Amino acid sequence: MQKLVIVESPAKAHTIKGYLGSGYKVVASKGHVRDLPKSSLGVDVDNNFEAHYINIRGKGDLIRELKKEAKGADKIFLATDPDREGEAISWHLANALGINTEEMNRITFNEITKGAVREAIKHPRKIDIDLVNSQQARRLLDRIVGYKLSPFLWKTVRSGLSAGRVQSVATRIIVEREDEIRAFVPKEYWTVDANLVTEKGKKLISRFYGLALDSSKLELKSEADAAMVVAEAENSSFKVKDVKNGKKMRNPAPPFITSTMQQEASRKLNFQSQRTMRVAQELYEGINLGSEFGGVQGLITYMRTDSLRISDEAKAAARELICEKYGDSYYPAAPRVYKTKSGAQDAHEAIRPSRVDIEPQKIKAKLSSDQYRLYKLIWDRFIASQMSSAELSTVQIDIECGKYLFRSSGYTVKFPGFLALYEESTDDASGEKASRLPSIDKGDVLSAESVVPEQHFTEPPARYTEATLIKFLEEKGIGRPSTYTPIITIIVSRGYVKRQGKSLIPTPLGEVVTKLMCERFPDIVDYRFTASMEDKLDSIEGGSSTISSVLGEFYEGFSRELEESFASVTRDDIDLPVEETDLICEKCGAKMIVKEGRFGKFAACPNYPECKNTKPLTKPNENNDEKAADMPAVKCEKCGADMVLRTGRYGSFYACPNYPECKFTKQIAKTIGVKCPDCGADIVVKYGKNRTQFFSCEKYPECKFSSWDTPTNEKCPNCGDMLMKKKGKNLLVCRNSECSYKAETEPESKESE
Repeated sequence: MQKLVIVESPAKAHTIKGYLGSGYKVVASKGHVRDLPKSSLGVDVDNNFEAHYINIRGKGDLIRELKKEAKGADKIFLATDPDREGEAISWHLANALGINTEEMNRITFNEITKGAVREAIKHPRKIDIDLVNSQQARRLLDRIVGYKLSPFLWKTVRSGLSAGRVQSVATRIIVEREDEIRAFVPKEYWTVDANLVTEKGKKLISRFYGLALDSSKLELKSEADAAMVVAEAENSSFKVKDVKNGKKMRNPAPPFITSTMQQEASRKLNFQSQRTMRVAQELYEGINLGSEFGGVQGLITYMRTDSLRISDEAKAAARELICEKYGDSYYPAAPRVYKTKSGAQDAHEAIRPSRVDIEPQKIKAKLSSDQYRLYKLIWDRFIASQMSSAELSTVQIDIECGKYLFRSSGYTVKFPGFLALYEESTDDASGEKASRLPSIDKGDVLSAESVVPEQHFTEPPARYTEATLIKFLEEKGIGRPSTYTPIITIIVSRGYVKRQGKSLIPTPLGEVVTKLMCERFPDIVDYRFTASMEDKLDSIEGGSSTISSVLGEFYEGFSRELEESFASVTRDDIDLPVEETDLICEKCGAKMIVKEGRFGKFAACPNYPECKNTKPLTKPNENNDEKAADMPAVKCEKCGADMVLRTGRYGSFYACPNYPECKFTKQIAKTIGVKCPDCGADIVVKYGKNRTQFFSCEKYPECKFSSWDTPTNEKCPNCGDMLMKKKGKNLLVCRNSECSYKAETEPESKESE
């Protein structure tokens, strides 16, 4: 008889297998096995919000196999992730497999290391039903909002739309920032910089500050104001009025939590939050590092957390490494303790490396580029968080010129401390910058090479990026660590928000839906209401509230608003803006507008149905290859005309403008973010007969790499070659035909309501 351990993902199962002996079998549920039905609400709102769960379609064979394994095991351990969602998955597994939920069969670990897993096996507990109920309440609440609101949007705006509870708030945040930008009126202001030289020939730049008499600050609001300063400077000498030297201590940033990791990965690595969490999941679940580091290792602690707590063992390990690598002076007098914000879940530690001795550079060859960069970011941030403060020598030089005062400020690093390893980024350019100033004494007279006035205008507030939106959501208590990425992914995929570089911009559709939601369902899109709902869901986890009480209080007002809105709002009341193009309909002369169809956006005549003319847009689809917009001009190989860039079902392509007389086209290959294992060039998507998709090296036929299976950035743990995802299957196989490695993968996740 064997002991059975059930986890969510095959990758996690593969890692844990190496930590337990032959008496254990580790299998994966591949996420949830039960959920609410897709075809109906699945929530009995008249009977204490009782949920109707069913086995997820396509999981029947897996559930039968898990039942068979559970029946033959003498002990079962449910080892899903250590959070609400993981607790709910364990509860659903217990119900689907006929496991007693009162048994001591639930185990959790914050890091997937041999010690943590074996210790967890020794201390099983019951499933935490309060934690499960908290997850259920969130799921039921989001289902009710999604299923009840979506038909209202179909009726009033357009068919096919959907609404979400937290997603609607996030869209409103982005819409309101766009309104601020439109309403912003720039104000003029001026600066005057003096380019000065000391008696010893050293140069410095000093900026106009204010009045010399009392050192008060003075704003220059017009060219006339600036001209007065320049005139005074041209007729007066520059004399050092005061030199202030000081010392400033700068403390390191705390270790990462989910939100700060996503923000910093966006700033430093240019990762979208979805990419950050995918790579973090890989690092958490385990990477094969070879025999030198003990085989498969989970490299970081659990990545969905808002706690800043660090274990004593991790602090001790960090201290040992810092003192050995940098010296005793780089470690503070006492270990650093960071205070977790009020209301945070303290079940997990902050995000840190599982083993600080596994330095990023030592395992770089074992990791993909993304894995290495994110692991290094996490490792550097954690070690720096435990290091000494940096000591800065500051200097402020006040320079008198007639009745005006100019000022120069700067600092130098006296002792680097944590700055020897890591410095946190900021979301704006107004951060502190080192400026080395020459040695100057009070009373020194400086000569002016030039005095330069410059006009400026105040800037509108910046659009939200993923980093700044996540920061705002966290500050307002909207959502939780596990929800930030889905929130952004969903509002973009639904067409309410679009990306422009790093910026998030509302679409006309997003603005119309937000306005409607604010008018008809103010609570749903209210920041404070949404934050208070998070607190109520937390209270269920704490056992002080119930599902029925929290949902009942919400549903009473929501159902009344819904009934009133259905009765009073029609599609005629909604003015949905259209996006115009520069294309002119050749049939009726109207300026064509953008429409969205089955295969993406296209240009259509606004006089439909009288005029049914349509044509492809001549710009690349935003979801297609980013390099398409930068492609050079291409001549038609048949008639020599300058081809135009269009989009179709299979992505961006060049088309001859003389269609239909000339039907020549040329597809633009789409990259997939994976390098060719043979030559290092990009792997691209191509299409064969009957438009069947396959992959090849962009240098084909010089490089012969091609495959029907999808190449990945993952490496085979047996031989180190590339792993490929089998076409039509949830299976990873090694590219090397002589290697037999295979591993199951999780099926692609579906969007929740």
